[in-house]
Amino acid sequence: MPAVDLRPLSLGEILDRTFTLYRRHFLLFLGISAIPQLLILAMNLVQTLFLTVPHAASRPVGGQIPRGPSGGLLAFGVVGFFVALIIYLVAYLFAQGGTIYAVSDLYLGRPTTIGASLRRMWGQLANLFGVTFLNGCVILIGMIFLIIPGVYLACRLITCVPAALLEDLGARESLERSYGLTKDNAGRAFVIGFLFFAMLYAVNVLFMIPFGIVLAFSAKDPSLARLALVLMQVGSFLATILVNPFFLIATSVFYYDLRVRKEGFDLQLMLNSAEVVPSAGSSVPSMLS
Repeated sequence: MPAVDLRPLSLGEILDRTFTLYRRHFLLFLGISAIPQLLILAMNLVQTLFLTVPHAASRPVGGQIPRGPSGGLLAFGVVGFFVALIIYLVAYLFAQGGTIYAVSDLYLGRPTTIGASLRRMWGQLANLFGVTFLNGCVILIGMIFLIIPGVYLACRLITCVPAALLEDLGARESLERSYGLTKDNAGRAFVIGFLFFAMLYAVNVLFMIPFGIVLAFSAKDPSLARLALVLMQVGSFLATILVNPFFLIATSVFYYDLRVRKEGFDLQLMLNSAEVVPSAGSSVPSMLS
């Protein structure tokens, strides 16, 4: 197994390693993020095809405002809504978990592929859904109390997904694990989250504002309006697959940094590596169990 430079990192070094991993394995992370997100893109494009774009000339006499566009998949009622929700959740969980597994393998010096990272998520969907749901509920409750407690809880729970997947913890245990690991480190977590949302906002503006302008000036041309909507969906897809890996890589590197700082994970890894000398054809055992 290649030597792994595991040591306590400053915030700048965490971000530097994040961008370095992303840059060196750009196609890997892009593929892991894009393949599941293609389901959401297809769903949104179908929805756009079912939209009824209002024509400017159809405004009735008397100044009454015409009805808005009919909602694509939602036009199928409750069933359509739940189908859309399931597609979104499955795509989100696969992209999230696959990226975490890929970062872990690369960070610990093991090779991986897009398929291998996504396949490891098959047995973790239910558990990761529970972690994500409970995490969202806790943050939402915190947001009700003047927002600041919600932001603080989000910072303290930022590593719950890596903890759940890499230590095979349940929903409650992973949140407790993250809360313990991030003690005295909420500020660093806040910077990581802030940079992610700033990047996501900037990239969304870059990819979607031009098509939004076209949409605003296409009231008299339904076909052009529909094309603008399609391009906006594609722009949103590109923004998501480009920016989301940054946050997941950063939280994974942050997770390992916290374990090195507080638990001597680097020493544990060195001792385990020294105890096992792999022979020809043997596989290197996992250090994450």
